[in-house]
Amino acid sequence: MTTPMLERQINFLDYTLSSLWRKRYKNIAVVLVFAAVIFLLASFQLVSNGLLERAQTALVMAPEILIQKMVAGRQESIPVAYAERLQGIFGIRQVTPRVWGYYFDEVTLANYTVIGRDQVAGGSDDQLTQVLADGRLPAAVGETVLGQAVFRTKGLQDQRVFSLFRPDLSLKTLTITGLFKKESNLLTDDLIVLSLADSRDLFGLPPGLASDLMVSVANPREIGTVAKKIAAALPGTRVLTRPQIEKTYHMIFGWRSGFASVCLLAALAAFFILSWDKASGLAPEERREIAILKILGWQTADVLLVRFFEGAVVSGGAYLLGCTAAYIHVVFFGSSLFLPVLAGWSVIRPDLHLVPAIHLADLLLLFCFTVMPYLAATVVPAWRCASLPSATALQGG
Repeated sequence: MTTPMLERQINFLDYTLSSLWRKRYKNIAVVLVFAAVIFLLASFQLVSNGLLERAQTALVMAPEILIQKMVAGRQESIPVAYAERLQGIFGIRQVTPRVWGYYFDEVTLANYTVIGRDQVAGGSDDQLTQVLADGRLPAAVGETVLGQAVFRTKGLQDQRVFSLFRPDLSLKTLTITGLFKKESNLLTDDLIVLSLADSRDLFGLPPGLASDLMVSVANPREIGTVAKKIAAALPGTRVLTRPQIEKTYHMIFGWRSGFASVCLLAALAAFFILSWDKASGLAPEERREIAILKILGWQTADVLLVRFFEGAVVSGGAYLLGCTAAYIHVVFFGSSLFLPVLAGWSVIRPDLHLVPAIHLADLLLLFCFTVMPYLAATVVPAWRCASLPSATALQGG
């Protein structure tokens, strides 16, 4: 058996639903527009968070410390002999020379990232092994490991041997020994890993030089201290740490997120115009309805409660519809609207299948930023009208 208070609320809800049904076409249009705005904002937030988490996972393969030689503000090849000056620094476990650069493939019109390094026992090569889908890292001259996009765009399929052009246009033959995982595509999709000798041969780099030096430390908590000692021992070099590289990726995605946010200003402006239009006053029919309800004995609180129910049903339905559509967009449609903006433009674009990073704080922020203003824009004008005498409200209608 229902209590009088519960029965009263049920009656209010029944009147609310009947009122919404009478204006169903208008309400459906409002829900669709409102849901579209929420869909854009929610999709954008899910893609941004997913990319940041994917980058955080993929950066496990980044070197703990990276040393680059700088001349006139530009990076130049660094002598491998620089590693001998670091032998006296406590905490350094290993120094590994690396050659890296970009290789333009005239057939596919794509730029590949080429990294040359010798396989070492332990150290940073173990991190590369973690992102291998199958096979092994290059252990001899003429072997290579490819990213998924390189393997796909080269059309290798079942082939395990292919060739690249040297600077003198002679062919260099390579044998594929492994492929990187799809989960690391953000960093490895366009990657070709070679031995140090093969990379020097491919780019025409003289022996004894490298693009940079990778340093692994015994205690990860001492990365900052070791980096300062390296900078003091090697003046004229730039010393980068893994936390700095991670911060750079966050800044890049932050900048691109800001750029994409500007593109959403049109949708946000349309939403605020809609809210402002509702807050500026009620339609004559709505004023007349409220006045009649007051004449029939409704209190101001009753009118506000019904209007609140109407706004809650419309905005709540739009919120659920927009968030659900955003999740479907990210999971089943590959974030096609925002991923090109945030991940970058390239012939080889990472084939990312992001797992939506759903954070309660983001959902609450989106709720407060969209639903709460709509509820206020619905209730406030109703309160202003319900506070007037019934005769005045009828005359104003």
